[in-house]
Amino acid sequence: MKRDDAIDWPQGRGPNPAFCSEDERLTVMASYGLDELMDDQELSQIVQFAAKLCGAPISLVSLVEEQRQRFLARAGLLTTETPRPTSFCAHAMMEREPMIVPDALLDPRFERNPLVTGEPKIRFYAGAPLLSAEGAPLGSLCVIDTEPRPGGLTDLQREGLEVLAASVMRRLNARREYLAVQEQLVRESMRLRKMAEHIPVLAWAARPDGSLEFGNSALYEYFGTEDLSRIDLSDMIHPSDSEEVERLRKKSREQGGRWDAEARVRRSDGEYRWMVLRAWPMRDSKGEIETWFGAGIDIDETHKLSESRDLLARELSHRIKNIFAVVSGLIAMHSRGQPEVKPFVDKIGAAIRSLATAHDYVRPDDGRSSDNLGGLLEGLLEPYASQDRERIQVDGDHIGLGSRAATPLALIFHELATNSAKYGALSNGVGNVKINVVDDCDSDDNVCISWHEDMDGFTPPAQDEAEGFGSRLLRMAIEGQLSGQFTREYSDEGLRVELVIPRTSITQ
Repeated sequence: MKRDDAIDWPQGRGPNPAFCSEDERLTVMASYGLDELMDDQELSQIVQFAAKLCGAPISLVSLVEEQRQRFLARAGLLTTETPRPTSFCAHAMMEREPMIVPDALLDPRFERNPLVTGEPKIRFYAGAPLLSAEGAPLGSLCVIDTEPRPGGLTDLQREGLEVLAASVMRRLNARREYLAVQEQLVRESMRLRKMAEHIPVLAWAARPDGSLEFGNSALYEYFGTEDLSRIDLSDMIHPSDSEEVERLRKKSREQGGRWDAEARVRRSDGEYRWMVLRAWPMRDSKGEIETWFGAGIDIDETHKLSESRDLLARELSHRIKNIFAVVSGLIAMHSRGQPEVKPFVDKIGAAIRSLATAHDYVRPDDGRSSDNLGGLLEGLLEPYASQDRERIQVDGDHIGLGSRAATPLALIFHELATNSAKYGALSNGVGNVKINVVDDCDSDDNVCISWHEDMDGFTPPAQDEAEGFGSRLLRMAIEGQLSGQFTREYSDEGLRVELVIPRTSITQ
């Protein structure tokens, strides 16, 4: 029965009528686990002190059960129980305060009691009631003498008996609370086991040495056995994956931390299936690992689908690369013999080549090795730096490059480089371009990219000059596609372009 520490029954109030019926009383009593409290050391010390305090040869912690009264602790008496009908404590437990019987032979309730007329020849009895937190009467802490005591107990002895009775209840309640906690732990453990049994994941628990001590139904079904001694995960891993898994497990054991891996695991029918495997330690109060918990999640279908998509992506990538080459070839072929369209053809051809270069950085598997913004910039600007690489410098932080950002960034820097080659720092032999990338340049998690052109004799364009196609292209790519901002400033020394782009727009 669950109890609430906030409603402990007040001492001196007497039993709670709601718990005085036998069914209710015995239900409460059963929650104490009395068998484990027989001859309890703390209770034994209490009865020994009670006997000394009251100068009595016998003292008992007596609990009144359905057919008997049981003595959990005794001083001066070897008997561990007597029949309930002969119990003095059955009367004492129903009182508000200690029940005093100066001379049992003169008390109508006990004058013919076998415990009075026979052994242990009770003449004097004093018992303080033992009440549960709910107010259920359980028994009493009593002292007994074989001689009558017309004066009963002194005030000090009476108060001491009540204090000791409260100590008895604290010990009993501590045991009761312990049992309640244990019961709760068992319920939680059973609940977790039931949950583990029905989740569609291989779940296990292992001892510190790695031997399994628990597996759920999914684990038994996958490996075709319920004999845990026959399941060795190391032997079930595909040979191509086993070295990496073992490396992670060894590192985990050395550091006492969690490990995760993707590997193929052999099923009972011999088929290998891709799984996400992970295990993590559970430590005791001293920090020592007492159990490893593990799980295996079947991702075979997802993994195969991913492989199919990767294959399709590679095929599409090759086709796109071929399209760039075909388009470039068609433009060159149809422009032959038409010198009047050569400037336009050159510009379109350069734009297509820059897009092809950007595509190289996001192609799966066989693209260029660099997957960052700096690599893209160096690749795009490589044709302009072929004669003197020192004229173009790319510095700053390494920023990961996402596939969606590659195309607009390629267009942006292709346009800047083309204009520089025509009108700016790269149009003569003395100018230079410096590009600097700064990650997290402000509090909004932005990336700042500066394009600085320095050259002598530069003539800035007129301030009222209308925005051309190139400027509109820059604005569309930066603001429309990348959600960024750009500023452009001309001076006698050259051009300053500042780009501020959300980091996620570049990396995702």
